[in-house]
Amino acid sequence: MTTLRVAGKAVATYVESPSLDIRLAPRPYLHPVRTLTGVAVTDALCYDHPWHLGTSVTMADVAGRNFWGGRTFVRDRGYVWLDDHGRIVHTSSSPVDDGFTARLDWCTADGEVVLREQRTVTATAAPHGWRLSFAYALSAPGDAPVTLGSPATHGRPGQAGYGGFFWRATPGPAKAFGATTDAPHGTADRWLAVTVADRYTLVFEGLAGADRWFVRTEEYVGVCAALAFDEVLAIEPGAPLARTVSVLVADGVLTGSQIEDARRSDLRSTGLARPAA
Repeated sequence: MTTLRVAGKAVATYVESPSLDIRLAPRPYLHPVRTLTGVAVTDALCYDHPWHLGTSVTMADVAGRNFWGGRTFVRDRGYVWLDDHGRIVHTSSSPVDDGFTARLDWCTADGEVVLREQRTVTATAAPHGWRLSFAYALSAPGDAPVTLGSPATHGRPGQAGYGGFFWRATPGPAKAFGATTDAPHGTADRWLAVTVADRYTLVFEGLAGADRWFVRTEEYVGVCAALAFDEVLAIEPGAPLARTVSVLVADGVLTGSQIEDARRSDLRSTGLARPAA
């Protein structure tokens, strides 16, 4: 396991090689993740969805294999148990400033590699708390494209396009809102925020291409930067699919104006702010 720290405080634990049943789609994940005051903001091995593992990258369909865990959604049949689960295997890692970089193989139950991944995870101080940066690149291992899908691409209604960077939050009364809407599910808003039990706020950024936000606040609290929200996505050989998702982890409740102020402050601190006209 690897511990991420900000200002000397442990804010996240990275579990590299969990020993889990294949039906849970074993994979490296971050849990627990905490605010700077120690409030837990992730849940894992949950009673309702035990395959939800804190913060991870996970897909419901990779070339016909289930790397999400649980039952598989089959067109005209619904969710059924299939012998189609895969696992994501940590192969190597090395430290970088404020975090680590790692290589992973996405494998079938028989060990066949269907995707290769390079990821870099860092934790740094930020206005109102700290920021997790989670960059990953998925590559086809051979000379054929690898397709990514979701329950939505298999016919499930209700915009169930989950799959990609997924965060299962702790239970409690929750509210989600975006930069331009109070109903961010299915949108491509520039950021999405979730407040839980008035104890903490998470602010997500990093959509690209045709990605969309998938968010739940009723049955459970979870956010996904979804890769194949309503259309199958293909990773071509020699052309990795790369994403960088950032999450502001803050104690208490943040308003939209506070979030925008924090984003501007981050831009100024990194020298990316546009000069005044």
